[in-house]
Amino acid sequence: MKIVLVHNKYRQAGGEDVVFESEKRLLERAGHQVVPYVQSNTELQDDSVIARIAIVPRMLWSSETRHEFAVILDSVRPDIVHIHNTFMRITPSIYSACAERGIPVVQTLHNFRLICPGGTLFRHGVICRECVDQNLLQSVRHACYRDSRGATAAVALMVAFHRTLHTYEKSVARFITLTKFAKQEFVSTGLPSDRFAVKPNFVDPDPGERSSPGDYALYIGRLVDVKGVRVLLKAWKILDAEYPLQIVGDGPERAALEEEVRECGLSGIAFRGQLSRNQGMETIKGARFIIVPSIWQEMFGMCVVESFACGTPVLCSRIGSLTELVEDHVTGLHFNPGDDRDLARKVTWAWNHPSELERMGHAARANYETMYTAEKNCPLLMDIYEQALATAGRQRQSLRLRQSWANSSAEHCNPTAVDGDH
Repeated sequence: MKIVLVHNKYRQAGGEDVVFESEKRLLERAGHQVVPYVQSNTELQDDSVIARIAIVPRMLWSSETRHEFAVILDSVRPDIVHIHNTFMRITPSIYSACAERGIPVVQTLHNFRLICPGGTLFRHGVICRECVDQNLLQSVRHACYRDSRGATAAVALMVAFHRTLHTYEKSVARFITLTKFAKQEFVSTGLPSDRFAVKPNFVDPDPGERSSPGDYALYIGRLVDVKGVRVLLKAWKILDAEYPLQIVGDGPERAALEEEVRECGLSGIAFRGQLSRNQGMETIKGARFIIVPSIWQEMFGMCVVESFACGTPVLCSRIGSLTELVEDHVTGLHFNPGDDRDLARKVTWAWNHPSELERMGHAARANYETMYTAEKNCPLLMDIYEQALATAGRQRQSLRLRQSWANSSAEHCNPTAVDGDH
């Protein structure tokens, strides 16, 4: 099968980039011809007012990208186009190039940007559905994207523009969501339920199960507000004992978080910064458990399945997809989102019940082997591709029938044609 994989990288690398590369390797290993089409937002470094204004029309529709992509389609003649992200350089203009050529599109939804300009359904510390339940102007009022009304207005205009054109409903044969929770969120906004398939992300290569319990707690992820790292620090301030905690990752909140740790004298907390994949996996194996204190509704959580792969249990917020990934008291523990006291209680219990924690670690590893390996994921992805091809085939057949009916009707309605037949 020939597959064009599409991805627009953000300025700061994240989980979407990891998933894109993993699926690319998976498909190539399975013997498919994969042609990547990748652009990056790092090229959009000019933050001047004029530059921000100039980018708005391109965010809606990029004729340049569409032409470039059409050339690739005509050259490669793929069976499937699988899109991971088009925001913001690629733009949704490429969907029409696929539709013109009858090439089915599969779209993985890594965030909520189709229904929320901020992409998170989260605003100023609370879950927010105002753009879903009311209108997109609410995002502009609250400056949900980059705390800028101007930037948010541009993104909201893009969402509204393609919603009006029904770009996604017309062009996407199959949407992939990573959890049932995420599917329900999108379907609740009116997107067709029968176009959705649930396929989780996976961890490849297999890092192997750890050989012994760890000796520190671990947070691994971006250092941004929605990830709940401040909740984590608050919990550490009220713990009865000084349990060691390692914080792996980087982000705009890092300097402020490090300063808070210094001011509070939390000597047991160490910031490790960004690590390589291998270093990250070894760090997960060395942890007694990892903590995912998110206060927004995570779409998935790669660190969860990476921990499962290492046989490390997970303490996570009872919110969004996390409760679907982590089974309470089986593969980890749940705590109330944003509740530092509840988190502190769960940390204390986990640290002082090593045998129960070891059992959870083995269950986490078994869960990985059942659901999150490359071998389990490949047939799921191929089944989605086959569904998309079948849908596209039915659509092409329907179009041919409509065209045939229209031509036939035109002939019968043309008096000259009728006279000539007689």
